[in-house]
Amino acid sequence: MANSGSENSSDKMPITVFGKAQIESELKRLMQEERPSVIRAIEEARSHGDISENAEYESAKERQAVVEGRIQEVQGKLAGAEVIDTSKIVSDRIVFGAAVTIMDRDTDEESTYQIVGVDEADVKQGFISILSPLARALIGKKNGDEVLVKSPKGDKEYEVVSFSFK
Repeated sequence: MANSGSENSSDKMPITVFGKAQIESELKRLMQEERPSVIRAIEEARSHGDISENAEYESAKERQAVVEGRIQEVQGKLAGAEVIDTSKIVSDRIVFGAAVTIMDRDTDEESTYQIVGVDEADVKQGFISILSPLARALIGKKNGDEVLVKSPKGDKEYEVVSFSFK
């Protein structure tokens, strides 16, 4: 399918294949489990008679609004995503998808993070958002490069020990 030029790929947010699968799984759960459950709850509450003073009905309608809103949000994320298979990336510099090992210049402590899409980020699991200060500082660097990360907690210096794509 040819790009008409009206849709600029730079407007799309990068996401890994794994991240896309997670979002698709959430969408499937919302549409096949949550939505029908809410509809059943609304029908059940309606069966209790007068809905004007029915707290169960109001609660179910509020839950329906939350579920439908989340479905729209997730569909929007999928539509605006550029899926990147990080295992196929070949680069001599750090780019989206790289798993980067860095050393803290103050403590000599090493940490490894993979640069992923915004919705995939989980620092405790070693996944940092492409928009995070650390990821933005690492992009374009090579092994041995020093990196200064400016963050609200103050400036930190790191050295790139290694990086790979998996």
